[in-house]
Order: sequence, then C-alpha cells, then structure tokens
Amino acid sequence: MAANQTAMKPKRYKKRDYQAFLYLMPWILGMLILQIYPFLCSFYYSFTNYQVSSSPIWTGLENYRYLFTKDTEFWNSVKVTVVYTLYTVPGKLVMALAVAVFLNRNIKGINLIRTLYYIPSLFGGSVAVSVLWKALFIDNGVINALLTGLSLPAIQFWGDPRYALKTICALEIWQFGSSMVMFLAALKQVPVSLYEAASIDGAGKIQSFFRITLPQITPIIFFNLIMQTIQALQNFTSAFVITKGGPVKSTYVLGMKLYKEGFSYFKMGYASAISWAIFVMIVAVTMLLFRSSSVWVHYDDEGSF
Repeated sequence: MAANQTAMKPKRYKKRDYQAFLYLMPWILGMLILQIYPFLCSFYYSFTNYQVSSSPIWTGLENYRYLFTKDTEFWNSVKVTVVYTLYTVPGKLVMALAVAVFLNRNIKGINLIRTLYYIPSLFGGSVAVSVLWKALFIDNGVINALLTGLSLPAIQFWGDPRYALKTICALEIWQFGSSMVMFLAALKQVPVSLYEAASIDGAGKIQSFFRITLPQITPIIFFNLIMQTIQALQNFTSAFVITKGGPVKSTYVLGMKLYKEGFSYFKMGYASAISWAIFVMIVAVTMLLFRSSSVWVHYDDEGSF
C-alpha cells in the first residue's frame, strides 16, 4: 500500500529542471517576441488597411482580392521569381555537386582548395558581394573589358532585360559553397565496397556515378533542393542592390515587390498580404517536393521496420 501511495505522488521538478528552463528562456523569449508575435501580427495586418502613420482599419479580404485580381505588377513579380528559382536552384545544385565530386579526392592541398571554394558562401546574400558583382558587369567593367579584348561585342548586362536576371542568377549560382559542403560530406559516406563491386562487374566511372553515387546521396540532394528553393523564393538583396528591380521590371522579384509596398509606399497591410502570398507559395512548393520525394529519394533504412 505504501508503495502504491508513493507511486501516486505527483512528480516534483528538481532544481536542475528549473535551471535548464532558465537557460532556454532567452531562446523562448526570442522566438515568441521576434518570430511568433510578428508572424501573427502580419497575418492580422494582411486583412487591414495599415498605413504605419495611422491605426489599422479592418478591410477583410480586400488586400487579397486586389492582389490576385487587379495587381498586374504582382503577377509579373511571381513570374520573375519563378524564372529566377528555375535558373538558380538547379544551377546551384549541379555546380555544388560537380565541385564536391572533384574535391572528394585525396590530392595535395585539397583542404586549401575546399576552403577557397567554400569562401563565397560565407558572405551569403551580402550587400558587399552584390556591389562587387554589379561593378564586374557594368558597361565598362571587367567582364566587358575581357569580351572586347577577345574581339567580342560588349553586353549591357544591367541595362538589357534579356541579361539582367540571368546575370543575377549567375551570382546566386556562384555562391554554392554551403550545398557543396553537404554534398561532400554525403559523398564520403557512400560505402567504398559498392564501387569495388561495381568495378568487378565491369561498370565504369560514369555508370557508377549514376547507379551508385546519385541514389546514395538523394537524401542530401532533397535537403539542398528544399533549402535552396525556399531561399530563392525569398530573394531580395541582389535584385535590390544591383538593379532595383529593373530594367523594365525584369528583375522585380517578390521580395522587391514586398519591400516597395511596405517601405516605399508604407502600405504595411498590403505588404503583409504579399508576404503571406509568398509564404503560401513556399509551403505549396515544399509540399510538392515532399510528395515527389517518395519516388526518387532513397534511404538506407527503408523497410527495416
């Protein structure tokens, strides 16, 4: 009986449990104040006419109705963002994987080479990198100087709508270091015995790459695909710093549209509606990618339970 009464007593938290909670408190407060609260506020503001200088006025679905039915600039931004994503995500993944395969070799100075390839990703979408890229591709920049030196015509990279977005995409593809590091780690986990068995069966390097390497690293390919797609759909810095969305809105991505409405025209309610449209787009694309993963992503422990 005494044992049963002891078992029925409520569990008392030890001192170290409270100490752990105190250690977590800064992160919890940061999440609540800097993430969840703005997240909920933007959802409310998206249903209001909020001009910053005045109190928000509830308008219901008016912002969304105008956004999806009358704002042609929004749909142009969607198109530009989709094209930008279709260029940068596959390009970055292919470049990262190709470099990772090259760096997955035991050659002299390989650690230094890996570091040099990773450096561009440390700067991320920084303003400094965008300014440098802009200077390289201006009319009298280094790239045009090389073209004229090779007796080729100079190109207006930032003044021609045909080249502006592609040049910005090249900047994003160049920053492939983070994906490359993950691919490199995945390549090192592929069992050597698989390659040895394939070699005995007469498989060449190309066959081994497509039949062994790619299937083995599909989980990392999937992860990089998800992360790079989310990043591309939220791009803002490079388009803002380099072209301000021009020429003729050819680089006017959704991030630029959101910034202009919120911080140039001070339409915070409308900008919040745009942010939620971007959020829904990201969720939809992510769900489609997860749905497709059952077809092409392979895990070693499949069927083990």
